[in-house]
Amino acid sequence: MSTAARPRPAPSLPEPPRGFGAGVARWTRRLVLGVLLAAIAVLAGTAVRVWQVARIDDWSRADAIVVLGAAQYSGTPSSVFQARLDQALTLYENGVAERIVTVGGKQEGDLFTEAASGKNYLIAQGVPESAITAVEEGSDTLLSVEAVSREMAGQGLHSAVLVSDPWHSLRTRTMARDAGLDAWTAPTRT
Repeated sequence: MSTAARPRPAPSLPEPPRGFGAGVARWTRRLVLGVLLAAIAVLAGTAVRVWQVARIDDWSRADAIVVLGAAQYSGTPSSVFQARLDQALTLYENGVAERIVTVGGKQEGDLFTEAASGKNYLIAQGVPESAITAVEEGSDTLLSVEAVSREMAGQGLHSAVLVSDPWHSLRTRTMARDAGLDAWTAPTRT
């Protein structure tokens, strides 16, 4: 038998006490993780809902086709705005509504409002002026939709098919419904 000394294992350190401080740290980590997971779930859910509504192209009959404004340059619609106006023209020609409402104010220095620019474009495409109402108010979607709702109510119109960009559809439809319109969407695909 050998009398050589065997190495002894290092003594283990005692575990730190699991007192109040450790519990708070654990609870804080869980809370932060829960908040992050909830935020991710909300963002993912919103993205899915925006995607779903962007795919809706409802051509049901309405009292009016509402074209949300976009940039215009000295009375000439931008390509984005022109795509919206062309979609409204297609809906009009297919009997979705007998009225088109263009909406949008103007930026400082502009000679035309978005609404007037849109109206002029549609008239040039053959839509009778009497079929178009230009609501020359609104510097953002909410103000524009509220102005359209007031104008349509004044004309006894209650339902609207909204024309904008696909990714704008959920927000626009929600605002229109909150403003009292029976609204659905037929977004551009350009």
